[in-house]
Amino acid sequence: MQKAPLIWTNILVFSSTFLVALVAVPWYAIAVGFGAAEIIAMILCLGYCGMSITAGYHRLWSHKSYQAHPVLEFIFAIGGAFALQNSAIHWASDHRIHHRHVDDNDKDPYSARRGFWFSHIGWMLRDYQGPAHYTYDNVRDLQKNRILQWQHKHYLTLVLLTNVGIPVALGLIFGNFWGMLLLVGVVRLVLSHHFTFFINSLAHIWGKQPYTDENTARDNGILALLTYGEGYHNFHHIFEYDYRNGIKWWHFDPTKWLIKGASLVGLTTKLRISPEDRIEQAKALMQLKRAKSKLQQQRYPDAEQILQKVEHEYELLIERMQAYYALKKGLLVQKKQQLQDSFSVSYTELSMQKQYFELKALFNEQRRHWQRLTAQLA
Repeated sequence: MQKAPLIWTNILVFSSTFLVALVAVPWYAIAVGFGAAEIIAMILCLGYCGMSITAGYHRLWSHKSYQAHPVLEFIFAIGGAFALQNSAIHWASDHRIHHRHVDDNDKDPYSARRGFWFSHIGWMLRDYQGPAHYTYDNVRDLQKNRILQWQHKHYLTLVLLTNVGIPVALGLIFGNFWGMLLLVGVVRLVLSHHFTFFINSLAHIWGKQPYTDENTARDNGILALLTYGEGYHNFHHIFEYDYRNGIKWWHFDPTKWLIKGASLVGLTTKLRISPEDRIEQAKALMQLKRAKSKLQQQRYPDAEQILQKVEHEYELLIERMQAYYALKKGLLVQKKQQLQDSFSVSYTELSMQKQYFELKALFNEQRRHWQRLTAQLA
């Protein structure tokens, strides 16, 4: 079978920057040394590139999980060119195909089932998709965006202005041309590339699957530290239109915090989140599947009775979960109506609130019982 043609531009960029970072940077650090200005500038530029990819390319344009002010879009478009990961239109097109055909070796551009190397960087070294892919039929909505049209048209110019212009300008300002060029120009680019590539590779190999096992995506808190919150990838693949990846308050997801913080000053609007009940149901279903799998593997003598108990407890959990969330939604609707009409609290609402707390207590009790049961089997 004939191999796909090599993409020499990508090969040269990835290999040359990596070699400079591996050889020239340590030599310069020993011979001359880097100052605080170069290190701080590198970290800030690395963060700008990373957040432009995660908040802009990924959650805004690929998944439409929120809407952004044109000023913020422009900032992300410049940062995306600085990150040197192709135009937003091209990037989003690949990513939408990935979600639609995840783990399909023939259709997923960076299928993790083809191995770590392929999903990490190998898929960009050969033209596996061919010229027919670049019609961008799946991103017609983005092609109507004037900022993205402009970025796509002038992408190479923007790449040169940012990747050469910014390090040179910083070098002239702080009086260390070569130091800035090496750290901000090269090391920042190599780290930015590979931190992003980890989501395509490691986040489909290393971690947990609390929400779904229908694909290879994993949740990994360590990867979240390197990828501005993108490490909670198992959640993302089942709830891709949620502007959050880390849904708990303790989850490290600075991209989520940026989007939410920007909404407070009107730079972002229409932030989309997944319904709580759907998230809870997905977790419960995975726990049920794992419990059944354990029962089959361990071959308990009373496995049939245990299985019946597990299924009964699961059905009871779902029943109480649905009742609780249905009443919670009803209360929210009533409160909105009450704010529009008057501030008086009706007898019906007091009754619903009492029922709400009762159902919440029943649901939490059943959830704790269910978690203990599935933990014992595990």
